[in-house]
Formats: sequence, C-alpha cells, structure tokens
Amino acid sequence: MLKYVHLPVYFILITFSQSQNPKCRSNDGGADVDWAILYKAPGQTRGKIIVSNSAGAWVDGAVALTTRAGQSFGVTLEHVIGDNAAIKFLAYNNVPPGMPKVKTKSNSKGLIILQTTPGTDAASWIVHTVPGFPAAKTGYSWPVAENANGHLLICLTIPESQINAIAASLLRAEPLVHYNDIPETETAGMEYFKKLADGQFATVPPYTSRQSIKTKGAPEVTVNVYSKLAASRYEIYRKVIVKALKKTIKVWSRRDNKLKGDCRVLQRNIRLIKSPARVGDHDTNLDADLTNWAVSDPGNIFCHIDRPYAKNQTVESAMAVCIDQADIFARFNDIAAQVENCPQ
Repeated sequence: MLKYVHLPVYFILITFSQSQNPKCRSNDGGADVDWAILYKAPGQTRGKIIVSNSAGAWVDGAVALTTRAGQSFGVTLEHVIGDNAAIKFLAYNNVPPGMPKVKTKSNSKGLIILQTTPGTDAASWIVHTVPGFPAAKTGYSWPVAENANGHLLICLTIPESQINAIAASLLRAEPLVHYNDIPETETAGMEYFKKLADGQFATVPPYTSRQSIKTKGAPEVTVNVYSKLAASRYEIYRKVIVKALKKTIKVWSRRDNKLKGDCRVLQRNIRLIKSPARVGDHDTNLDADLTNWAVSDPGNIFCHIDRPYAKNQTVESAMAVCIDQADIFARFNDIAAQVENCPQ
C-alpha cells in the first residue's frame, strides 16, 4: 500500500519539475527536446510538427493550437503567458499584442526565454510568424483568426551563452520589443543584448550581420543567423542568403511581380517553389500561407526568413535563421518538390 501511494506522488513531482523550464517541448509537451518546428497550413488548427527526437515525418500536432496544455509550443510558453518568478523573457513582434497599428521597420516575431534559477543553464529562442502572439502574462490566447493562414513556429533550446549572438543579429533586424523582464544580472557582459533591450539599433556600417549559434542538445545543431539593416538596400535572398550559403536555394514565399526566379549564376540560383504544395497530408498555398522559407540545393540547410520575396524588402530590415540539420532539411525539401521553370 505504501508503494502504491508513493508512485503517483513521484510522478507528479517529476512532471512539475519538468514544466519549470523554458526549453522546447515534444509534440504533446511532456518532454524536453532540442528543437521543435510546427508548420500550420492554412485552415488547419493543429498543424504538422517535427521535433529533435522524432523528425522522420511530419505528424499531426497533438491538440489544437487554441489549447495551451498538451501541445509543444503551448507548454514552452506556459511561463510567458503566466507567472513564474524563475522564468524571464524578452518578446518582440511587429504586431504587438494589444497595440494595433504600431509603426516599425521590422517584420520579426519571436521570444528569448531563460531560467534564472541559480546553477541552471536553460533557455530557448522562438521565432514565428503569428501577429499579436503571445501576449505576456495575460493567459494563453491563440488568435483564432490566424487559423485561416499558414504559419510557422520554430523553437531552439539553447545555452544562455548564445543569447548575446542572437541579440547581435536582432539589432540589424530592428525588432519591436514589446516586453522584457530579463534582469541585467542574467545578461551581464552581453553588450548586444543590453542594446537590444534598450532599443539601441545599429545606424552605421556594417549594415549586415552573420552570427553562428548552437543548440544545447547532443548532437548540437548549428544555426547561422543573417540580418540586414534597411539602410543596406540589400535584397536578403540574393545578396545575403545565397552569397553566404554559396548554393542554389528553393524559396517558398509570397512574391510580387518584380522579383522573379534567378538562374543567371551557376549553382547560385533562386528557384521558386510551386504553389499549391503539401505539408505531409495538409495543403498549403501562397494566397493564405504567411511563411517565408528556403532550402539549399544541395542540402542540408533550411532557412526561415522574416520578409517575403518581394522588391520592397530591399529597403526594409530583414533576418534569416538558417538551420543546418538533415531531418529538418528533408522535411521542408519534400514540400519543395516542384519548382517553377527558370525565367527565359
């Protein structure tokens, strides 16, 4: 009888302990993972997800994104939308919650989350495409209107030592920081993070930044972050991403009638992915999908870009998060199976 009583108590303690950190989460939110990527096609409520320990195929999200509990990003954001004295974060979004029609040079959306418990090294970086989400300390509220659109949410579990490099990239993306309660004692010596928190964006050359970070897992994943100021006048796909990768890229993005695919330079092409496309067994299309991403050809690099493939982004700040991981590449490369012909 004694053993019977103790087992569920032990289980509850373990579950409680695991929920007190900001790390990325498995599909059902029950376990820590090194990274998680959720792709919600237009009209879908759960989306498709891959995580670091289960990335062989896109699988359905555990529950609808309108539900916080029991799904990867809802659990990671538990202490963003609620109170926990040991979890602090910085949030940025060009459409901040409860602040309509704010003018900003940026299109970036994301959070840097860390745990302040002494002796711990736990943090995550989330980048996503969802306007007005999440709202800080006001309860979980997925914007139901966004179910009609396609969205991407990416979570990377990182050592706290990587935060300054992330901040250095964000300085050139010029994000609108709408919440920050990370104490200066946690980021002592991180000069770029201090500038980011204070809104001190770069105004002089260099107009571009390339930073490399690594996830916390074993094996760690390399992530290169490229960003540019609006003053650079650079087109981020050609002048930044292709130049850095030295490879052809296949691009999924809304586009204008000015920028076309570009096949002029051998092995440095920009090939546009055909719409509609398939995320597993979910349909997506460029009319409703708000994501911008690319895969290298040859692999193994996937990039999330915060600007569409359009001419006007040459005069706007922009950032690309490029992940060098074979499974992530393979899942997105499946979506990129069909590309448009090169312009004649």
